[in-house]
Amino acid sequence: MNARQRLLPLLLAAVAAATAGAALAATPAPPAGPASRIEVTWNAPDELSEVRQSIRAQRQPPQDWLETLADHLRRRADRLLPPGERLQVTITDIKLAGDFEPWHGPQYDDVRFVKEIYPPRIDLHYRLLAEDGSTLREGDSKLRDPAFLTRSAAGSSDGLRYEKRLLDDWLRREFGRQRAAASR
Repeated sequence: MNARQRLLPLLLAAVAAATAGAALAATPAPPAGPASRIEVTWNAPDELSEVRQSIRAQRQPPQDWLETLADHLRRRADRLLPPGERLQVTITDIKLAGDFEPWHGPQYDDVRFVKEIYPPRIDLHYRLLAEDGSTLREGDSKLRDPAFLTRSAAGSSDGLRYEKRLLDDWLRREFGRQRAAASR
């Protein structure tokens, strides 16, 4: 099999993924129960680093893990925000912890190697809104955890545990003080 014949299936898969991803531009995750005052959206999956940089087939479509992270963010933020306030978050870029290492051979095509050199990162834009709809605070955040493997995650088998921890840390830093001040 020559190089052209080997590349054709990869190119066809890339075109199919790009076409499917374009239809999901700024796709909102559906609201979940009481946390519906927390709105989470994301850029089109084919614009996200995790999807663009991964040439390996993924067993889980990007919208699945994006929705899982959005649900997690909604639940956690709902606990921290005072009643009446709303939060809008747009995930502008994401790279999951770990990466694929094709040089190990085809039997490892679907194996994500989690190492210190592949830390998780999430870029987001947020707006905190008052009950009347006015903007209380707005900003961009770049979430990073270069020491993600040294922090305890013992016993966790959640494939998104590092990304969820990034979001939890950000919420505590950004909105935890607000909750403490409101309870005084």
